[in-house]
Amino acid sequence: MSSLCPSIHSDLLQLQKGIVKFFNQPQKGKCNMRLYPVPNGCSVFRCYTTTKSLHVGGPVNGNQVSSVVDGSEKSQRKLLGDDLEMKLEELFSEIKSLIKMGNKDDALDLLEANYEAVKEQMIAGDKTIQEAAVLDVIALGYMAIGDFKMVKSILNTLDEIVQNLGDDEPLIDSILTHMGSMHSTLGRFEKSMLSYKRALEILERYHGDNSTSLVMPLLGMGKALGSVGRATKAVDVYNRIISILESNLGAESEEMVVPLNALGNLLIEQGKAEDAGNPFMRIVGIYTKLYGKNDQRVGMAMCSLANAKCAKGDADSAIKLYKNALEVLEHSESMNIDDSVLEKTRIDLAELLHVVGREEEGRELLGECLSITKKYKGEEDPSFVTHITNLATSYSRSKNYVEAERLLRSSLEIMERNVGPDDPSVTFVMLQLAVTLYNMNRDEEAEQLALKVLRVREKVFGDASLPVGEALDCLICIQKRMGRDDGEILDLLKRNLSIQEKAFGDESEQVVETLKKIVFFMDKLGIKDHKAPFQRRLSLLRSKFKQQIQY
Repeated sequence: MSSLCPSIHSDLLQLQKGIVKFFNQPQKGKCNMRLYPVPNGCSVFRCYTTTKSLHVGGPVNGNQVSSVVDGSEKSQRKLLGDDLEMKLEELFSEIKSLIKMGNKDDALDLLEANYEAVKEQMIAGDKTIQEAAVLDVIALGYMAIGDFKMVKSILNTLDEIVQNLGDDEPLIDSILTHMGSMHSTLGRFEKSMLSYKRALEILERYHGDNSTSLVMPLLGMGKALGSVGRATKAVDVYNRIISILESNLGAESEEMVVPLNALGNLLIEQGKAEDAGNPFMRIVGIYTKLYGKNDQRVGMAMCSLANAKCAKGDADSAIKLYKNALEVLEHSESMNIDDSVLEKTRIDLAELLHVVGREEEGRELLGECLSITKKYKGEEDPSFVTHITNLATSYSRSKNYVEAERLLRSSLEIMERNVGPDDPSVTFVMLQLAVTLYNMNRDEEAEQLALKVLRVREKVFGDASLPVGEALDCLICIQKRMGRDDGEILDLLKRNLSIQEKAFGDESEQVVETLKKIVFFMDKLGIKDHKAPFQRRLSLLRSKFKQQIQY
Protein backbone atom coordinates (compact mmCIF):
# COMPACT_ATOMS: atom_id res chain seq x y z
CA MET A 1 0.00 0.00 0.00
CA SER A 2 1.28 3.51 -0.84
CA SER A 3 2.81 5.54 1.94
CA LEU A 4 0.17 8.20 1.29
CA CYS A 5 -2.44 6.08 3.04
CA PRO A 6 -2.61 6.14 6.83
CA SER A 7 -1.88 3.02 8.76
CA ILE A 8 -4.72 2.65 11.23
CA HIS A 9 -3.93 0.96 14.50
CA SER A 10 -5.95 0.25 17.64
CA ASP A 11 -5.83 2.61 20.59
CA LEU A 12 -3.86 0.76 23.25
CA LEU A 13 -3.83 2.41 26.65
CA GLN A 14 -0.83 1.90 28.92
CA LEU A 15 -1.76 1.23 32.51
CA GLN A 16 -0.30 3.65 34.99
CA LYS A 17 0.22 1.96 38.28
CA GLY A 18 1.21 2.82 41.81
CA ILE A 19 -0.01 3.03 45.35
CA VAL A 20 -0.02 6.41 47.03
CA LYS A 21 0.82 6.54 50.73
CA PHE A 22 1.18 9.53 53.00
CA PHE A 23 4.14 9.93 55.32
CA ASN A 24 4.08 12.74 57.88
CA GLN A 25 5.64 13.36 61.25
CA PRO A 26 4.39 15.60 64.09
CA GLN A 27 4.94 19.29 63.41
CA LYS A 28 5.65 22.24 65.62
CA GLY A 29 3.55 25.36 65.86
CA LYS A 30 0.45 26.93 67.33
CA CYS A 31 -2.88 27.72 65.78
CA ASN A 32 -5.73 29.96 66.86
CA MET A 33 -8.63 28.98 64.64
CA ARG A 34 -11.47 31.11 63.36
CA LEU A 35 -14.67 29.32 62.34
CA TYR A 36 -16.48 29.93 59.09
CA PRO A 37 -20.21 29.21 59.32
CA VAL A 38 -22.08 27.51 56.51
CA PRO A 39 -25.85 27.02 56.10
CA ASN A 40 -25.88 23.48 57.42
CA GLY A 41 -24.07 24.43 60.61
CA CYS A 42 -20.71 22.90 59.63
CA SER A 43 -17.44 24.77 59.64
CA VAL A 44 -14.61 24.18 57.25
CA PHE A 45 -10.88 23.83 57.76
CA ARG A 46 -8.46 21.51 56.09
CA CYS A 47 -8.32 18.13 57.74
CA TYR A 48 -8.01 15.97 54.67
CA THR A 49 -6.27 15.60 51.36
CA THR A 50 -7.17 14.49 47.87
CA THR A 51 -5.22 12.23 45.61
CA LYS A 52 -5.60 10.26 42.43
CA SER A 53 -4.87 6.76 43.61
CA LEU A 54 -3.16 4.51 41.08
CA HIS A 55 -2.99 0.89 42.08
CA VAL A 56 -0.48 -1.62 40.81
CA GLY A 57 -2.49 -4.23 42.65
CA GLY A 58 -5.93 -3.55 41.28
CA PRO A 59 -8.25 -1.52 39.07
CA VAL A 60 -8.08 2.22 39.12
CA ASN A 61 -11.18 3.84 40.58
CA GLY A 62 -10.43 7.32 39.26
CA ASN A 63 -10.29 10.45 41.35
CA GLN A 64 -10.65 9.50 44.98
CA VAL A 65 -11.01 11.92 47.86
CA SER A 66 -9.53 10.38 50.99
CA SER A 67 -9.50 11.46 54.60
CA VAL A 68 -5.99 11.30 55.96
CA VAL A 69 -5.45 11.13 59.71
CA ASP A 70 -1.78 10.69 60.50
CA GLY A 71 0.47 11.67 63.35
CA SER A 72 1.00 15.19 62.05
CA GLU A 73 -2.69 15.85 61.56
CA LYS A 74 -3.59 14.46 64.98
CA SER A 75 -1.09 16.67 66.75
CA GLN A 76 -2.42 19.71 64.91
CA ARG A 77 -6.00 18.86 65.71
CA LYS A 78 -5.32 18.68 69.41
CA LEU A 79 -4.56 22.37 69.07
CA LEU A 80 -7.63 23.04 66.95
CA GLY A 81 -10.02 21.42 69.40
CA ASP A 82 -12.14 18.32 69.18
CA ASP A 83 -15.29 20.27 68.30
CA LEU A 84 -13.73 21.87 65.24
CA GLU A 85 -12.23 18.57 64.11
CA MET A 86 -15.63 16.92 64.30
CA LYS A 87 -17.27 19.69 62.26
CA LEU A 88 -14.53 19.62 59.66
CA GLU A 89 -14.72 15.86 59.25
CA GLU A 90 -18.50 16.16 59.06
CA LEU A 91 -18.24 18.71 56.27
CA PHE A 92 -15.64 16.75 54.38
CA SER A 93 -17.63 13.54 54.70
CA GLU A 94 -20.65 15.36 53.33
CA ILE A 95 -18.71 16.66 50.32
CA LYS A 96 -17.31 13.18 49.65
CA SER A 97 -20.74 11.66 49.91
CA LEU A 98 -22.32 14.22 47.59
CA ILE A 99 -19.63 13.73 44.95
CA LYS A 100 -19.83 9.94 45.21
CA MET A 101 -23.63 9.99 44.78
CA GLY A 102 -23.37 12.34 41.82
CA ASN A 103 -24.98 15.29 43.59
CA LYS A 104 -22.64 17.79 42.01
CA ASP A 105 -24.94 20.78 42.49
CA ASP A 106 -25.29 20.22 46.23
CA ALA A 107 -21.53 19.81 46.59
CA LEU A 108 -21.02 23.06 44.69
CA ASP A 109 -23.51 24.86 46.94
CA LEU A 110 -21.56 23.74 49.98
CA LEU A 111 -18.24 24.83 48.48
CA GLU A 112 -19.64 28.18 47.32
CA ALA A 113 -21.07 28.94 50.78
CA ASN A 114 -17.66 28.36 52.33
CA TYR A 115 -15.91 30.37 49.64
CA GLU A 116 -18.19 33.36 50.21
CA ALA A 117 -17.50 33.16 53.95
CA VAL A 118 -13.74 33.17 53.36
CA LYS A 119 -13.98 36.09 50.95
CA GLU A 120 -15.80 38.13 53.58
CA GLN A 121 -13.00 37.45 56.04
CA MET A 122 -10.35 38.44 53.49
CA ILE A 123 -12.20 41.66 52.60
CA ALA A 124 -12.15 42.45 56.30
CA GLY A 125 -8.35 42.16 56.16
CA ASP A 126 -7.82 38.61 57.42
CA LYS A 127 -5.29 36.79 55.26
CA THR A 128 -3.81 34.39 57.76
CA ILE A 129 -3.03 30.69 57.83
CA GLN A 130 -6.70 30.09 58.68
CA GLU A 131 -7.90 31.66 55.43
CA ALA A 132 -5.21 29.81 53.48
CA ALA A 133 -6.27 26.50 55.02
CA VAL A 134 -9.94 27.07 54.19
CA LEU A 135 -9.08 28.02 50.60
CA ASP A 136 -6.98 24.85 50.42
CA VAL A 137 -10.06 22.82 51.33
CA ILE A 138 -12.28 24.62 48.84
CA ALA A 139 -9.76 24.31 46.01
CA LEU A 140 -9.40 20.59 46.64
CA GLY A 141 -13.18 20.27 46.60
CA TYR A 142 -13.45 22.00 43.24
CA MET A 143 -10.59 19.82 41.99
CA ALA A 144 -12.55 16.71 42.93
CA ILE A 145 -15.57 18.04 41.03
CA GLY A 146 -13.46 18.96 38.02
CA ASP A 147 -13.97 22.73 38.00
CA PHE A 148 -10.37 23.59 37.07
CA LYS A 149 -11.20 27.22 36.25
CA MET A 150 -12.29 27.79 39.84
CA VAL A 151 -9.27 25.89 41.16
CA LYS A 152 -6.96 28.16 39.16
CA SER A 153 -8.61 31.28 40.56
CA ILE A 154 -8.38 30.05 44.16
CA LEU A 155 -4.76 29.00 43.69
CA ASN A 156 -3.88 32.50 42.52
CA THR A 157 -5.33 33.87 45.76
CA LEU A 158 -3.56 31.19 47.78
CA ASP A 159 -0.23 32.04 46.16
CA GLU A 160 -0.58 35.63 47.36
CA ILE A 161 -1.52 34.64 50.90
CA VAL A 162 1.13 31.98 51.55
CA GLN A 163 3.82 34.23 50.11
CA ASN A 164 3.34 36.48 53.14
CA LEU A 165 3.08 33.69 55.72
CA GLY A 166 6.02 32.47 57.77
CA ASP A 167 7.45 28.99 57.51
CA ASP A 168 6.63 28.35 61.16
CA GLU A 169 2.87 28.57 60.59
CA PRO A 170 1.06 25.31 61.38
CA LEU A 171 -0.20 23.34 58.38
CA ILE A 172 1.78 25.51 55.94
CA ASP A 173 3.78 22.54 54.60
CA SER A 174 0.61 20.55 53.93
CA ILE A 175 -1.05 23.49 52.20
CA LEU A 176 2.01 24.03 50.02
CA THR A 177 2.10 20.35 49.11
CA HIS A 178 -1.55 20.46 48.05
CA MET A 179 -0.89 23.62 46.06
CA GLY A 180 1.98 21.90 44.29
CA SER A 181 -0.27 19.00 43.36
CA MET A 182 -3.05 21.23 42.07
CA HIS A 183 -0.68 23.46 40.08
CA SER A 184 0.75 20.30 38.50
CA THR A 185 -2.71 19.03 37.56
CA LEU A 186 -3.38 22.37 35.85
CA GLY A 187 -0.09 22.09 33.94
CA ARG A 188 1.49 24.96 35.90
CA PHE A 189 4.66 23.03 36.62
CA GLU A 190 6.94 25.94 37.51
CA LYS A 191 4.49 27.10 40.20
CA SER A 192 4.13 23.50 41.28
CA MET A 193 7.87 23.11 41.81
CA LEU A 194 8.07 26.36 43.76
CA SER A 195 5.35 25.14 46.15
CA TYR A 196 7.01 21.75 46.60
CA LYS A 197 10.43 23.37 47.10
CA ARG A 198 9.21 25.54 49.97
CA ALA A 199 7.31 22.66 51.56
CA LEU A 200 10.48 20.54 51.45
CA GLU A 201 12.60 23.30 52.99
CA ILE A 202 10.15 23.58 55.88
CA LEU A 203 9.97 19.83 56.47
CA GLU A 204 13.74 19.39 56.25
CA ARG A 205 14.21 22.14 58.83
CA TYR A 206 11.96 20.36 61.34
CA HIS A 207 12.59 16.69 60.55
CA GLY A 208 15.92 16.45 58.73
CA ASP A 209 16.67 15.35 55.17
CA ASN A 210 15.95 11.65 55.70
CA SER A 211 12.42 11.81 57.12
CA THR A 212 9.46 10.04 55.53
CA SER A 213 7.56 13.32 55.86
CA LEU A 214 9.49 14.41 52.73
CA VAL A 215 8.11 11.64 50.54
CA MET A 216 4.86 13.26 49.35
CA PRO A 217 6.34 16.60 48.23
CA LEU A 218 9.32 14.77 46.72
CA LEU A 219 6.99 12.55 44.68
CA GLY A 220 5.21 15.66 43.44
CA MET A 221 8.50 17.35 42.63
CA GLY A 222 9.68 14.32 40.68
CA LYS A 223 6.50 14.28 38.62
CA ALA A 224 6.71 18.03 37.88
CA LEU A 225 10.38 17.79 36.86
CA GLY A 226 9.61 14.89 34.53
CA SER A 227 6.71 16.82 32.99
CA VAL A 228 8.95 19.75 32.01
CA GLY A 229 11.63 17.51 30.53
CA ARG A 230 14.13 17.68 33.39
CA ALA A 231 14.34 13.91 33.53
CA THR A 232 17.82 13.66 35.05
CA LYS A 233 16.81 15.72 38.07
CA ALA A 234 13.55 13.76 38.33
CA VAL A 235 15.53 10.50 38.45
CA ASP A 236 17.65 11.93 41.26
CA VAL A 237 14.52 12.86 43.20
CA TYR A 238 13.01 9.37 42.84
CA ASN A 239 16.29 7.79 43.92
CA ARG A 240 16.31 10.03 46.98
CA ILE A 241 12.77 8.90 47.88
CA ILE A 242 13.80 5.26 47.50
CA SER A 243 16.81 5.84 49.76
CA ILE A 244 14.63 7.51 52.43
CA LEU A 245 12.10 4.68 52.41
CA GLU A 246 14.77 1.97 52.45
CA SER A 247 16.46 3.44 55.50
CA ASN A 248 13.21 4.06 57.39
CA LEU A 249 10.90 1.24 56.32
CA GLY A 250 13.13 -1.38 54.72
CA ALA A 251 14.01 -2.33 51.15
CA GLU A 252 10.99 -4.65 50.81
CA SER A 253 8.37 -2.29 52.20
CA GLU A 254 5.24 -1.94 50.08
CA GLU A 255 5.65 1.84 50.21
CA MET A 256 8.63 1.37 47.87
CA VAL A 257 6.26 0.58 44.99
CA VAL A 258 5.28 4.17 44.16
CA PRO A 259 8.76 5.68 43.61
CA LEU A 260 10.04 2.48 41.96
CA ASN A 261 7.14 2.55 39.51
CA ALA A 262 7.62 6.25 38.78
CA LEU A 263 11.36 5.74 38.27
CA GLY A 264 10.84 2.79 35.93
CA ASN A 265 8.33 4.66 33.76
CA LEU A 266 10.58 7.72 33.59
CA LEU A 267 13.57 5.62 32.52
CA ILE A 268 11.50 4.07 29.73
CA GLU A 269 10.53 7.56 28.54
CA GLN A 270 14.24 8.46 28.52
CA GLY A 271 14.98 5.45 26.34
CA LYS A 272 16.85 3.71 29.17
CA ALA A 273 14.85 0.48 29.02
CA GLU A 274 17.79 -1.57 30.28
CA ASP A 275 17.80 0.38 33.55
CA ALA A 276 14.01 0.50 33.74
CA GLY A 277 13.72 -3.25 34.24
CA ASN A 278 15.36 -3.15 37.67
CA PRO A 279 12.70 -1.05 39.46
CA PHE A 280 9.90 -3.19 38.04
CA MET A 281 11.69 -6.41 39.03
CA ARG A 282 11.91 -5.05 42.56
CA ILE A 283 8.17 -4.37 42.56
CA VAL A 284 7.45 -7.94 41.44
CA GLY A 285 9.69 -9.20 44.24
CA ILE A 286 8.05 -6.99 46.88
CA TYR A 287 4.53 -8.07 45.98
CA THR A 288 5.50 -11.73 45.65
CA LYS A 289 6.99 -11.75 49.14
CA LEU A 290 4.06 -9.89 50.71
CA TYR A 291 1.14 -11.55 48.94
CA GLY A 292 2.38 -14.66 47.15
CA LYS A 293 3.13 -15.29 43.50
CA ASN A 294 -0.54 -15.68 42.51
CA ASP A 295 -1.75 -12.31 43.80
CA GLN A 296 -3.18 -9.92 41.25
CA ARG A 297 -0.71 -7.23 42.32
CA VAL A 298 2.08 -9.53 41.16
CA GLY A 299 0.29 -9.89 37.82
CA MET A 300 0.02 -6.13 37.41
CA ALA A 301 3.69 -5.67 38.27
CA MET A 302 4.59 -8.33 35.70
CA CYS A 303 2.78 -6.24 33.07
CA SER A 304 4.98 -3.26 33.93
CA LEU A 305 8.09 -5.41 33.70
CA ALA A 306 6.88 -6.80 30.37
CA ASN A 307 6.49 -3.26 29.08
CA ALA A 308 10.10 -2.52 30.06
CA LYS A 309 11.31 -5.70 28.33
CA CYS A 310 9.36 -4.71 25.23
CA ALA A 311 10.91 -1.23 25.25
CA LYS A 312 14.32 -2.90 25.52
CA GLY A 313 13.54 -4.98 22.42
CA ASP A 314 13.31 -8.30 24.23
CA ALA A 315 9.96 -9.32 22.76
CA ASP A 316 10.18 -13.00 23.73
CA SER A 317 10.67 -12.21 27.43
CA ALA A 318 7.92 -9.61 27.28
CA ILE A 319 5.48 -12.11 25.77
CA LYS A 320 6.28 -14.70 28.45
CA LEU A 321 5.76 -12.12 31.19
CA TYR A 322 2.46 -10.94 29.71
CA LYS A 323 1.22 -14.53 29.46
CA ASN A 324 2.21 -15.27 33.06
CA ALA A 325 0.59 -12.04 34.19
CA LEU A 326 -2.59 -12.87 32.30
CA GLU A 327 -2.76 -16.28 33.94
CA VAL A 328 -2.33 -14.74 37.40
CA LEU A 329 -4.96 -12.07 36.75
CA GLU A 330 -7.48 -14.49 35.24
CA HIS A 331 -7.28 -16.74 38.31
CA SER A 332 -7.51 -13.85 40.78
CA GLU A 333 -10.63 -14.14 42.95
CA SER A 334 -10.97 -10.38 43.19
CA MET A 335 -10.94 -9.74 39.43
CA ASN A 336 -13.89 -10.40 37.12
CA ILE A 337 -13.30 -11.91 33.70
CA ASP A 338 -14.55 -8.71 32.05
CA ASP A 339 -12.37 -6.43 34.19
CA SER A 340 -10.82 -3.55 32.25
CA VAL A 341 -7.33 -4.42 33.53
CA LEU A 342 -7.60 -7.92 32.09
CA GLU A 343 -8.99 -6.53 28.87
CA LYS A 344 -6.08 -4.12 28.40
CA THR A 345 -3.55 -6.83 29.25
CA ARG A 346 -5.02 -9.07 26.54
CA ILE A 347 -4.88 -6.22 24.01
CA ASP A 348 -1.29 -5.30 24.92
CA LEU A 349 -0.22 -8.92 24.52
CA ALA A 350 -2.18 -9.25 21.27
CA GLU A 351 -0.46 -6.21 19.78
CA LEU A 352 2.97 -7.51 20.76
CA LEU A 353 2.21 -10.89 19.22
CA HIS A 354 1.26 -9.14 15.99
CA VAL A 355 4.51 -7.17 16.01
CA VAL A 356 6.58 -10.38 16.14
CA GLY A 357 4.49 -12.04 13.45
CA ARG A 358 2.43 -14.37 15.66
CA GLU A 359 -0.81 -12.96 14.33
CA GLU A 360 -2.98 -16.04 14.87
CA GLU A 361 -2.22 -15.99 18.60
CA GLY A 362 -2.89 -12.28 18.69
CA ARG A 363 -6.24 -12.66 16.92
CA GLU A 364 -7.25 -15.36 19.37
CA LEU A 365 -6.84 -12.88 22.22
CA LEU A 366 -8.69 -10.14 20.35
CA GLY A 367 -11.52 -12.58 19.64
CA GLU A 368 -11.60 -13.44 23.33
CA CYS A 369 -11.99 -9.75 24.19
CA LEU A 370 -14.84 -9.50 21.70
CA SER A 371 -16.66 -12.56 23.06
CA ILE A 372 -16.33 -11.49 26.70
CA THR A 373 -17.58 -7.97 25.97
CA LYS A 374 -20.54 -9.31 23.99
CA LYS A 375 -21.50 -11.72 26.80
CA TYR A 376 -21.10 -9.41 29.79
CA LYS A 377 -21.64 -5.91 28.37
CA GLY A 378 -23.61 -6.36 25.17
CA GLU A 379 -23.09 -5.23 21.58
CA GLU A 380 -24.13 -1.67 22.37
CA ASP A 381 -21.15 -1.13 24.70
CA PRO A 382 -18.55 1.18 23.07
CA SER A 383 -15.74 -1.30 23.74
CA PHE A 384 -17.51 -3.89 21.59
CA VAL A 385 -16.94 -1.74 18.50
CA THR A 386 -13.31 -1.20 19.53
CA HIS A 387 -12.72 -4.95 19.69
CA ILE A 388 -14.35 -5.51 16.29
CA THR A 389 -12.15 -2.79 14.82
CA ASN A 390 -9.02 -4.26 16.42
CA LEU A 391 -9.88 -7.66 14.99
CA ALA A 392 -10.42 -6.09 11.57
CA THR A 393 -7.00 -4.42 11.82
CA SER A 394 -5.48 -7.81 12.55
CA TYR A 395 -7.06 -9.38 9.48
CA SER A 396 -5.91 -6.43 7.36
CA ARG A 397 -2.32 -6.99 8.51
CA SER A 398 -2.66 -10.58 7.38
CA LYS A 399 -4.11 -9.32 4.06
CA ASN A 400 -7.42 -11.04 4.74
CA TYR A 401 -9.29 -7.96 3.52
CA VAL A 402 -12.59 -9.79 2.97
CA GLU A 403 -12.93 -10.62 6.66
CA ALA A 404 -11.64 -7.16 7.61
CA GLU A 405 -14.34 -5.56 5.45
CA ARG A 406 -17.07 -7.71 7.01
CA LEU A 407 -16.02 -6.75 10.53
CA LEU A 408 -15.65 -3.06 9.73
CA ARG A 409 -19.08 -2.87 8.09
CA SER A 410 -20.56 -4.54 11.16
CA SER A 411 -18.76 -2.03 13.38
CA LEU A 412 -19.92 0.87 11.21
CA GLU A 413 -23.52 -0.32 11.33
CA ILE A 414 -23.48 -0.49 15.15
CA MET A 415 -21.90 2.96 15.48
CA GLU A 416 -24.28 4.64 13.03
CA ARG A 417 -27.19 3.10 14.90
CA ASN A 418 -25.90 4.28 18.27
CA VAL A 419 -24.51 7.76 17.55
CA GLY A 420 -25.71 8.61 14.05
CA PRO A 421 -23.90 8.63 10.67
CA ASP A 422 -22.46 12.13 11.06
CA ASP A 423 -20.85 11.68 14.46
CA PRO A 424 -17.07 12.21 14.24
CA SER A 425 -16.39 8.95 16.10
CA VAL A 426 -17.86 7.07 13.14
CA THR A 427 -15.18 8.44 10.83
CA PHE A 428 -12.44 6.35 12.47
CA VAL A 429 -14.05 3.10 11.34
CA MET A 430 -15.15 4.65 8.05
CA LEU A 431 -11.61 5.70 7.16
CA GLN A 432 -10.23 2.27 8.02
CA LEU A 433 -12.90 0.73 5.78
CA ALA A 434 -11.81 3.08 2.98
CA VAL A 435 -8.21 1.85 3.37
CA THR A 436 -9.40 -1.76 3.33
CA LEU A 437 -11.44 -1.22 0.15
CA TYR A 438 -8.43 0.49 -1.42
CA ASN A 439 -6.37 -2.62 -0.71
CA MET A 440 -9.09 -4.65 -2.42
CA ASN A 441 -8.83 -2.38 -5.51
CA ARG A 442 -12.36 -1.04 -4.97
CA ASP A 443 -11.25 2.54 -5.43
CA GLU A 444 -14.65 4.10 -6.23
CA GLU A 445 -16.14 2.93 -2.94
CA ALA A 446 -12.99 3.87 -1.05
CA GLU A 447 -13.05 7.39 -2.49
CA GLN A 448 -16.68 7.97 -1.52
CA LEU A 449 -15.99 6.92 2.07
CA ALA A 450 -12.85 9.09 2.28
CA LEU A 451 -14.78 12.09 0.96
CA LYS A 452 -17.50 11.55 3.54
CA VAL A 453 -14.93 11.33 6.32
CA LEU A 454 -13.39 14.56 5.06
CA ARG A 455 -16.75 16.41 5.06
CA VAL A 456 -17.68 15.27 8.57
CA ARG A 457 -14.28 16.12 10.03
CA GLU A 458 -14.16 19.52 8.33
CA LYS A 459 -17.50 20.39 9.87
CA VAL A 460 -16.62 19.13 13.36
CA PHE A 461 -12.89 19.83 13.71
CA GLY A 462 -12.28 22.64 11.23
CA ASP A 463 -10.66 22.78 7.79
CA ALA A 464 -7.10 22.99 9.12
CA SER A 465 -7.33 20.30 11.81
CA LEU A 466 -5.14 17.21 12.11
CA PRO A 467 -8.10 14.79 11.69
CA VAL A 468 -8.82 16.52 8.38
CA GLY A 469 -5.17 16.06 7.41
CA GLU A 470 -5.44 12.33 8.07
CA ALA A 471 -8.49 12.13 5.80
CA LEU A 472 -6.70 14.14 3.11
CA ASP A 473 -3.74 11.77 3.28
CA CYS A 474 -5.99 8.80 2.56
CA LEU A 475 -8.01 10.59 -0.13
CA ILE A 476 -4.86 11.68 -1.98
CA CYS A 477 -3.62 8.09 -2.04
CA ILE A 478 -6.86 6.81 -3.50
CA GLN A 479 -7.27 9.57 -6.08
CA LYS A 480 -3.67 9.24 -7.26
CA ARG A 481 -4.24 5.62 -8.22
CA MET A 482 -7.60 6.47 -9.80
CA GLY A 483 -5.88 8.99 -12.06
CA ARG A 484 -7.79 12.02 -10.83
CA ASP A 485 -6.72 15.48 -11.95
CA ASP A 486 -3.09 16.09 -10.94
CA GLY A 487 -3.73 19.77 -10.28
CA GLU A 488 -6.50 18.97 -7.81
CA ILE A 489 -4.30 16.42 -6.03
CA LEU A 490 -1.52 19.02 -5.84
CA ASP A 491 -3.93 21.45 -4.16
CA LEU A 492 -4.87 18.78 -1.63
CA LEU A 493 -1.18 18.12 -0.94
CA LYS A 494 -0.49 21.82 -0.33
CA ARG A 495 -3.44 21.98 2.02
CA ASN A 496 -2.19 18.93 3.90
CA LEU A 497 1.30 20.43 4.08
CA SER A 498 -0.09 23.47 5.88
CA ILE A 499 -1.89 21.24 8.39
CA GLN A 500 1.22 19.14 9.02
CA GLU A 501 3.43 22.19 9.53
CA LYS A 502 1.15 23.46 12.28
CA ALA A 503 0.69 20.05 13.90
CA PHE A 504 4.19 18.55 13.65
CA GLY A 505 6.51 21.46 12.91
CA ASP A 506 8.18 22.81 9.77
CA GLU A 507 10.97 20.22 9.88
CA SER A 508 8.98 17.08 10.74
CA GLU A 509 9.20 13.80 8.85
CA GLN A 510 5.56 14.21 7.79
CA VAL A 511 6.39 17.53 6.17
CA VAL A 512 9.37 15.99 4.33
CA GLU A 513 7.20 13.19 2.88
CA THR A 514 4.54 15.64 1.71
CA LEU A 515 7.16 17.93 0.16
CA LYS A 516 8.43 14.95 -1.85
CA LYS A 517 4.95 14.40 -3.26
CA ILE A 518 4.43 18.08 -4.01
CA VAL A 519 7.72 18.21 -5.96
CA PHE A 520 6.74 15.01 -7.81
CA PHE A 521 3.39 16.43 -8.96
CA MET A 522 4.94 19.78 -9.91
CA ASP A 523 7.44 17.91 -12.08
CA LYS A 524 4.59 15.97 -13.59
CA LEU A 525 2.63 19.17 -14.32
CA GLY A 526 5.70 21.04 -15.55
CA ILE A 527 5.38 23.82 -12.97
CA LYS A 528 9.09 24.64 -12.80
CA ASP A 529 8.83 28.24 -11.56
CA HIS A 530 6.73 27.36 -8.52
CA LYS A 531 8.68 24.18 -7.85
CA ALA A 532 11.97 25.85 -6.88
CA PRO A 533 11.11 26.92 -3.27
CA PHE A 534 9.63 23.52 -2.47
CA GLN A 535 12.63 21.71 -3.98
CA ARG A 536 15.09 23.95 -2.12
CA ARG A 537 13.31 23.40 1.17
CA LEU A 538 13.18 19.65 0.60
CA SER A 539 16.90 19.52 -0.16
CA LEU A 540 17.74 21.43 3.01
CA LEU A 541 15.58 19.13 5.16
CA ARG A 542 17.04 16.00 3.56
CA SER A 543 20.53 17.27 4.28
CA LYS A 544 19.60 18.03 7.87
CA PHE A 545 18.05 14.59 8.43
CA LYS A 546 21.10 12.92 6.87
CA GLN A 547 23.41 14.79 9.27
CA GLN A 548 21.24 13.78 12.24
CA ILE A 549 21.36 10.11 11.22
CA GLN A 550 25.16 10.25 10.82
CA TYR A 551 25.51 11.96 14.20
